Amino acid sequence: MTREKVCFRLQVKADRREEYVARHAEVWQDMLVALSETGWSNYSLFLDEDGLLIGYFETENLEAALAGMDAREVNARWQKEMAEFFEDLGGSTPDRGFNRLTEVFNLENQMARLSSQGKES
Repeated sequence: MTREKVCFRLQVKADRREEYVARHAEVWQDMLVALSETGWSNYSLFLDEDGLLIGYFETENLEAALAGMDAREVNARWQKEMAEFFEDLGGSTPDRGFNRLTEVFNLENQMARLSSQGKES
């Protein structure tokens, strides 16, 4: 099965940037376990100096991964605490209010395309 790649962006409030970084230095153990058990893998967050946050993770099924986290009490607590760090969530939680980015290039896919073209020649 092909893993789904999810890349997203959010905007951290400028005056909350340092605290946001500190909170992610030691994420709650039960939150880490929940993410792992519900299918989130290779999950990373990247934060620019202006507060632009880019997140990336892989999963077998995005909707199943989100639903799995929705069922975890720890996620409700975490999302409630994290919501205050972000701009423009539109009344949503960070795990639902992010803007998903479209993948426009993937090296492995391009190399596979080249490889398959070579076999057809």
